[in-house]
Amino acid sequence: MIAKVIVDVPAKQTDRAFDYLVPESLEDVIKPGVRVIVPFGPRKIQGFVIGFSERSEFTGLKEIIEPMDLTPVLNEELLGLGDWLTEQTLSYKISAFQVMLPAALKAKYEKKIKLRQSMDQLPEQLQFLFEKNDTILWNEAEGYLAQLQKEATKGTVEVLYEVKERVKKKKLKHISAKVSKEELMTQKEQLAANAEKQKAVLDFFIENPKSIEQRELLSILDVPATTIKSLVKKGLLLEEDLEVYRDPYEDRVFEKTKPLTLTAEQEQAISPILATLEENKQKVFLLYGVTGSGKTEIYLQSIQRAIEMGKEAIVLVPEISLTPQMVKRFKGRFGNEVAVLHSGLSSGEKYDEWRKIERKEVKVVVGARSAIFAPFENLGIIIIDEEHETSYKQEDNPRYHARDVAIQRANFHQCPVILGSATPSLETFARAQKGVYEQLNLPKRMNNQALPSVEIIDMREELREGNRSMFSRALIEGLKDRLEKKQQIVLFLNKRGHSSFVMCRDCGYVDNCPNCDISLTYHRFSQQMKCHYCGYESYVPSTCPECNSEHIRYFGTGTQKVEEELGKVLPEARVIRMDVDTTSRKGAHEKLLNDFQDGKADILLGTQMIAKGLDFPNITLVGVLSADTMLHLPDFRSSEKTFQLLTQVSGRAGRHELPGEVIIQTYTPEHYSVELAATQNFDHFFEREMMIRRAHQYPPYYYIALITVSHENVAYVASTTDKITKFVQSKLSREASVLGPVASPISRIKNRYRYQCLIKYKREPNLNQTLKTILEHYQQEMVSKGLQISIDVNPYILM
Repeated sequence: MIAKVIVDVPAKQTDRAFDYLVPESLEDVIKPGVRVIVPFGPRKIQGFVIGFSERSEFTGLKEIIEPMDLTPVLNEELLGLGDWLTEQTLSYKISAFQVMLPAALKAKYEKKIKLRQSMDQLPEQLQFLFEKNDTILWNEAEGYLAQLQKEATKGTVEVLYEVKERVKKKKLKHISAKVSKEELMTQKEQLAANAEKQKAVLDFFIENPKSIEQRELLSILDVPATTIKSLVKKGLLLEEDLEVYRDPYEDRVFEKTKPLTLTAEQEQAISPILATLEENKQKVFLLYGVTGSGKTEIYLQSIQRAIEMGKEAIVLVPEISLTPQMVKRFKGRFGNEVAVLHSGLSSGEKYDEWRKIERKEVKVVVGARSAIFAPFENLGIIIIDEEHETSYKQEDNPRYHARDVAIQRANFHQCPVILGSATPSLETFARAQKGVYEQLNLPKRMNNQALPSVEIIDMREELREGNRSMFSRALIEGLKDRLEKKQQIVLFLNKRGHSSFVMCRDCGYVDNCPNCDISLTYHRFSQQMKCHYCGYESYVPSTCPECNSEHIRYFGTGTQKVEEELGKVLPEARVIRMDVDTTSRKGAHEKLLNDFQDGKADILLGTQMIAKGLDFPNITLVGVLSADTMLHLPDFRSSEKTFQLLTQVSGRAGRHELPGEVIIQTYTPEHYSVELAATQNFDHFFEREMMIRRAHQYPPYYYIALITVSHENVAYVASTTDKITKFVQSKLSREASVLGPVASPISRIKNRYRYQCLIKYKREPNLNQTLKTILEHYQQEMVSKGLQISIDVNPYILM
């Protein structure tokens, strides 16, 4: 039997199936979707079996060494999805397979050196390396590698590559009775009168015949481990290592919740979803409802119906919205039927959550982008909450969008997809308008709660009237008023760090990253300047490196700076700061939110992570400190992102009994995205923005593809991008626009110069093949000269 194997070498030359013989002893184990270890050149590497054939065009085939799984880690559907993903994103097949699995299942390769002949065949100065063992790790031979290389050519030693699992299954010692209850009672009677502890242990198992973790048993009975050992030796108890799950929520108790009575609008919205579920049909719904309109309850009741039908559900939530509150809603309703997948979990926890899904121990997965690949085999519904979020698009290869994968999986399972948002992406809303998706509306907040009142403050006027503070007078009054009333406030800033950059006021010098064309960001906590692109760090200069002036000024506003200024204006206010720096430790995100919910702070100050998913009854004021930060980015979606973010953050106020107020500070109050976000008027925003998109040939009227070329030599990058642009122009129709070559907005990252070419098109059947040809043509230069070409079809970041 010959297996077709995709090997773990992401390169153009190896992006095909290789033939391997299946040893007779493994014929029942090797199945499509199983990971195997195979010889590949001098190495042993991981591969995925994708199928079988009776014969091969090649001779001298090597055998599969061993399987890494007893059951397939990729089912038939996911193997097919891998083919689709490869084609859609122009990625390697191995990359498509690996993105579907938890990191723990990606192979870890260990390089070793093994002595093949007797020790005396080695030169004396090398013999000490192999005194303890005939195999040593590669790094243990440092300083002797050149000599060992000569020995390898003679055959005295050989280099081995071992494939290791990244994460092992967690096992704990468990104790159970090895004999019957009657036998335990008999043996207890025969114990010496002073063997009190052994008698207590036997009594426990006479009453509790089930297996128990040893640590728990010792704690309950207060006996030493030696007592258990002696009873194991006597053959009365059984000691075994059993697998247990690493459960990130084992210390949490989730209060059980019951389905709520739906409003008339909710009933109207859920009805077609349930009908599609019952009919086993594929259909995409846009659930379009203002913030606080009860979309989550519709998700929960739709999932409930899917579970009753014996089916499973995937719920995608943006990473920053995967708050403890969100997890609580699903765990509270469905208990242990829910697995949760997000970046806050350790590698082992993610692996165990994935195994629960694979073993069919759960029915619902709630997770960020990659949870769309959960290995369910009977999917009944897929839900994407906050579907407009750009984090659903992966920026590394394979550059997939979770929404596209969801629709592809729904086609396979014939089930509904719900895209939920108060501010849908223009592409989604346009498809709903054309009838490609069915639109379901929730125009009112739950219990007819009013939307918060919104005030836009022109910061230019504040400046003219002598207010040089980062807080407008209206915001200061609002803060003082809420502090008096013991109500809570959310302050939102659209960036992180202390100040954006450091500048010399005498000569204008700005401290830039030496590797990237970007200014360094000042972090007060560590007193360092950091580059958020390559990780470069340096200390804050006390004098200007250019002119030696001491007039160094911090420009821009970061969360740390806001916290500092709040302390001066409102020293009595208790502030919780939430940004990347304060939430990097495990569990920090949850602890800060719990503290805020418990009233341990008056003000929650943060970046994007506080814009979504928060639902606290005591928040009555939301302050947006810099509404227009994103408006000035070189991105055609900047107005859309600004509108969405302002609408989302405004939706945090007044969600319960207390009325809410929003104060938006801006230097461009007349911009339509700011004005319309103030009234949450998405329909009007959609019309206005669509006119601009049509005029400039951008999505949803046109599709776009971005080719980015990078290299250390700027002239080489420019000429290569020029050739690529001309080649694309020659292959596409006249209806397509090919813009470039042009330097990327950030023209250098990690000392590599970056040029790009942007393609705008409506229908170009040759495009996919044209892009593949570019990658094939430059393959040699990508290997030998270090040229990098990345192609992003439907990019979300144009920087």
